[in-house]
Amino acid sequence: MELVEAIVLAVLAASTPLLIAATGELVVERSGVLNLGVEGMMIVGAACGFAGAWLTGSILIGALFGIVAGTLMSLVFALMALGLAVNQVATGLALTILGVGLSGLIGAGFVGERITPAVHLFIPVLTDIPLIGRVLFGEDGFVYVSITLIIAVWWFLYRTRAGLILRACGDNHVSAHALGYPVLRIRTFAVMFGGACAGLAGAYLPLAYTPFFIPGMTAGRGWIALALVVFSSWRPGRLVVGAYLFGAVTILQLHAQGWGVGIPSQFMSALPYLATVIVLVLLSRARTGGSTAPAALGTVFVPDR
Repeated sequence: MELVEAIVLAVLAASTPLLIAATGELVVERSGVLNLGVEGMMIVGAACGFAGAWLTGSILIGALFGIVAGTLMSLVFALMALGLAVNQVATGLALTILGVGLSGLIGAGFVGERITPAVHLFIPVLTDIPLIGRVLFGEDGFVYVSITLIIAVWWFLYRTRAGLILRACGDNHVSAHALGYPVLRIRTFAVMFGGACAGLAGAYLPLAYTPFFIPGMTAGRGWIALALVVFSSWRPGRLVVGAYLFGAVTILQLHAQGWGVGIPSQFMSALPYLATVIVLVLLSRARTGGSTAPAALGTVFVPDR
């Protein structure tokens, strides 16, 4: 029972940054924008989040630093891709490269430093319940924020007029503009939200997952978050399943190495990324009908002057 509990808790911890980052990117892509800079925003959020927490001694302030850093990075993308109509794919890739270099610069003075990680919730009696106690009532705040965030995004997209307008901008931006909706402004806010989520997901890594910062600690999680959005067919409910599935694959390779499975450790470490490729290939082969992706995804919209 203790082993099962430990594995479930580890899966939750590994899945949380994927779920937060993918939730933000889902909103971005629902608006008709493709931002490949999630990895860059995450790593800058990790560096700034750790710096903020180390300088102030507050995990909350560190998380806010990560959110602000991710938002500012997303504004760079919005300026280039939406304001200047630069190719979105090239801009997103450039943002990732910029983020990797910028995080190394920001975090250079904090490598080797440690902080006290985010505290876990403890409710007497409830937290002590075998297995489900620590899972439901003994996690850190980031885990609960990730669940609240995906529920809020689902409600926003499918139960509010603003969410309907955002989806309309992604499905047919020309029609949305003809109806008088400010497509560029809506997409800019969506990109900012995605950047804030990516920054928070990055900040989670040094603030709760590991209590220190090292360059490149996101280790490709931003790319997995992008794949998760496709895996989920741009639907929040499926996104939760995908995030925890990929988190489980990540933990599986760690436990397999600990159990002495006779498979090269390099192959086991590549399992999460191999699973990403396999899932994308299977989805593309299985999609015989029309795609559920926003019709205007990745297109550049320039309103009539």
